[in-house]
Amino acid sequence: MNIGINGTRRASAVLVTAGAVLAAGAFAAPAQAATPKAPSITAKGGFVMNNGTGKSLFTKAADTRLSTGSTTKIMTARVVLAQKNLNLDSKVTVQKAYSDYIVDNNWASSAKLIVGDKVTVRQLLYGLMLPSGCDAAYALADKFGTGSTRAARVKSFIGKMNTTAKSLGLKNTHFDSFDGIGKGANYSTARDLTKLASSAMKYSTFRTVVKTKSTKQKVTTKSGGYRYMSWTNTNNLLGSYSGTIGVKTGSGPEAKYCLVFAATRSGKTVIGTVLASSSVANRTADAKKLMDYGFKK
Repeated sequence: MNIGINGTRRASAVLVTAGAVLAAGAFAAPAQAATPKAPSITAKGGFVMNNGTGKSLFTKAADTRLSTGSTTKIMTARVVLAQKNLNLDSKVTVQKAYSDYIVDNNWASSAKLIVGDKVTVRQLLYGLMLPSGCDAAYALADKFGTGSTRAARVKSFIGKMNTTAKSLGLKNTHFDSFDGIGKGANYSTARDLTKLASSAMKYSTFRTVVKTKSTKQKVTTKSGGYRYMSWTNTNNLLGSYSGTIGVKTGSGPEAKYCLVFAATRSGKTVIGTVLASSSVANRTADAKKLMDYGFKK
């Protein structure tokens, strides 16, 4: 069939136009975002996840059992906050045993509780998590354990810590102390500690405490007067990394330098852990690298 010169021109024009559209579409296609390169960290163990979805974003020996230092106190707080009918304003009298414990253990950090003072459970949680007070941890274990003697109550409380670990599915975690100063059987992993922290962050009191940079608390003295206790958070990510909302530092001769961290940006929360980093500066740098990476993933 003869379509003529005009028909040929029209067909050619259609083909040229179609080709131009296809070419333009190819150039207009958005470029794929480059996958961020996983960071290198000094810590022996590292883990980061999206706290909203639970998706793993980074792992480095994440299931290797390591000493946890004072990051153990996340579980101490978690056990306390899970108590039925918990009264955060109930008062605890500071015992000599708590201060003696600090003296007897070189690596024990202190909330500097004063014997005879009456402090609330809420104040003990601040003393536990900000200055990482082992005396505050002891007081909480004594208060919330069961038994007729202090030793029995402490043993009972540590038992609750391990029962809670099992209930949370932390298969590579075990506690033999209320504060991380263990006897060789106090360990966890970067993955397990992150899961623990994520669970603890569901408690509003915990969230409030761990995001606090410093606090001044009024406590009742033995004589019935009052004094103020000032505590500063050992987590230097607060104020130095935008969006930081917690969580807890840890250190020790075996644990080296540990940090459980969390931050929220643009509605996304990343939470993670570094264990056995080589210094305070390096654990902070490690955490920042992992959060930067987590927010890009």
